[in-house]
Parts: sequence; structure tokens; C-alpha cells
Amino acid sequence: MRERLSLSRPLSLLVAVISIGLVAACSSASPEPTPDPVAATSDPVGGTPTPQPVAPSASPGAEELRLPSAHVHAIARDPGSGKVVVAAHDGLYVYDGATPQRVGPVIDLMGFTVAGPGHYFASGHPGTATDLPQPVGLIESRDGGTTWTVLSRGGGSDFHALTTAGSTVVGFDGVLRSTADGRTWREGNLDAQPRTLAGSRDGATVLATTSEGLVHSTDAGLSWRWMDQAPLLLMVAFGDGDTVAGLTPDGQVHTSTDAGGTWRATDLLAPDAQALYVSGEGEDLEILVATGQSLMASTGDKPFAVLMSGLQ
Repeated sequence: MRERLSLSRPLSLLVAVISIGLVAACSSASPEPTPDPVAATSDPVGGTPTPQPVAPSASPGAEELRLPSAHVHAIARDPGSGKVVVAAHDGLYVYDGATPQRVGPVIDLMGFTVAGPGHYFASGHPGTATDLPQPVGLIESRDGGTTWTVLSRGGGSDFHALTTAGSTVVGFDGVLRSTADGRTWREGNLDAQPRTLAGSRDGATVLATTSEGLVHSTDAGLSWRWMDQAPLLLMVAFGDGDTVAGLTPDGQVHTSTDAGGTWRATDLLAPDAQALYVSGEGEDLEILVATGQSLMASTGDKPFAVLMSGLQ
């Protein structure tokens, strides 16, 4: 049996920050961790996909909606359309310079990650008029969030942290889990609650921010080691290649060009950050941040520019 990673270095400030954020983000408790499995197994909880994808019929009046200020769970830029997508408490929003519009059914998207152009994975809780299990488990959209299909663990998993590492989906629902096909899951040995998970786009490297420091996996979350040279980070995200950006609890941006091994502090500040997304590298490195008041972007270490303000 693999020796589990021991996390015993308390950092009380970040514990408080993480605990408050998770309690406020979701009124439903995360599911109890399940007993350790004996290797990879077919998913026993809601493993059969829904016969028909859930369509956007439950979404009212998208043109008049605005982003909720206190419930932004993830932000990204679709690599196909170039539009900014925001996973929020009441669904998925798309922003392209005008009023953000909600697409798809009403789902509290607690976990969200972009796998490719128009291709998303997510988790969370369905709206009252949405025909999805509670919690939704791992769901997938291949049309930019317009429709969603349950892949597995429907009714069993609410992944508050979710990412892709190459073709592998990695999530945390009280247990660190990974799947290569969306249905068969393996457990990793991370004995900690990650605030965020970040996977490399073209490999199996995954980073996890925890209350006691940054941890690193090179096998899509099965095993972990400490990144002792890393600053204390609240959230982290991969750009292209080995480029990574992270935010400290006070909002300072740090960057790495070696997958989190070494870090450089920047002059960029994003206090009150709720979500982070990174793309590109070098002079083309783009950092997107969602706060309680605005969506902001920085390219090539330039100061943050506000994409949209007045989210309240």
C-alpha cells in the first residue's frame, strides 16, 4: 500500500481563509470520504450516463442576467471562441465584451475546467428545475455549456476542485480522484483538502494548493510531494508548457516557468480574488482573475485591466 502524504505543518491563516470560502460557497456538505479501493474500479455511483443531455430549457432571460458578486467559482477563456467563461453559483456565463450571458441549465458549478474548444467538465448542484442528480457528479459539455451529460458519480460526488491534466480529469470531493475515461476512477494519496487543483495541458503534472503549502504530482494525482520553494498560495493555474501562475492569500501574483519548482514574485495584485485562469507563456502569458467586483486581465506582466466591473 502506498505511503500517504503526511500534511502536518499548520498555517492557521490560510486554514481560516479556505474554511470560510468553502462554507460560503456551498450550503450542501461534501460527501463522506469512501473507504480506500483496491486499485481502479468501475464507478459504483451513477456510472451510467444520462440517456439525453440536459438542455438549456431551465435558463430564463439570459440577456438580462448579471454575474453574482459572491459566487464566482471558476473563470476561463475558451481556446476556440476566445470568449471568457465564468462558472458561477447559478450557471455558466459567457462574456465577450458585452453583457455577460448565461448559457445552459441552472447549475451551481462548484467545480469547472476547460478541456478544449467548447469542451468542459464540471460538478456541483442542479437548480430546482434542472433534471440532474444531486449532486451532479462529473458532467461534461461538448457544446460550450449549452447542454450537459452526466458521465459518472451522479448523486455521489460534488467536486469542489476540478482540473484536467492532459486527457485525465482530476477532482476532489473529500477524496482525491482521477479518471481517464470519465467513468472509471482511481484514488490518489493526498491527505489534505486542496483549495485548487491545476493540471498541465499537455502532460500528467498536477499542482494542489493546500493550507500547508503547495504539493506536486507527476502521475495525474496518484502520488504527491511537497514543493518546498513555493510561496504559500491560495490558488494556482497552469498556462502553456510548464508556465504556472499563483495567487497568495493577500492577492500577489507569483509565476513559475518550471511547473512550480521555483517562483518569481510580480508587481501584480488581485486582492479579493475568487478565481484564477492562466493561458500562454512568456510575453503572451495572460492571467484572468475574477473578484467580487470585477473581471480583470493582465498580459505579459502588464497591470491588470478591468474587463467588466460592477458585478454586484
